[in-house]
Amino acid sequence: MDYGPVVADFMVYEDFYSYKEGVYQHKMGEEVSGHAVRIIGWGTENDTPYWLVANSWDTYWGDKGFFKIRRGYNECGFEDNVTAGRPDV
Repeated sequence: MDYGPVVADFMVYEDFYSYKEGVYQHKMGEEVSGHAVRIIGWGTENDTPYWLVANSWDTYWGDKGFFKIRRGYNECGFEDNVTAGRPDV
């Protein structure tokens, strides 16, 4: 990333609230709402590509306020609407 983090919005499902660790993949539950978050990196865990994401729900949620979501599959519409800023200096 040349210009810092980017913002993504996606659909939150009921099972997302109980995320603690690993790479999130929606498995069950109803659609709850949309949510915007910061993508701060990417990687692979156990052969599963993921986006590393900072959430705004405090450090008590997820993995100290962060989560990983499956990359390359448009999980929960995550890759549909990503926005980046580019400074004009």
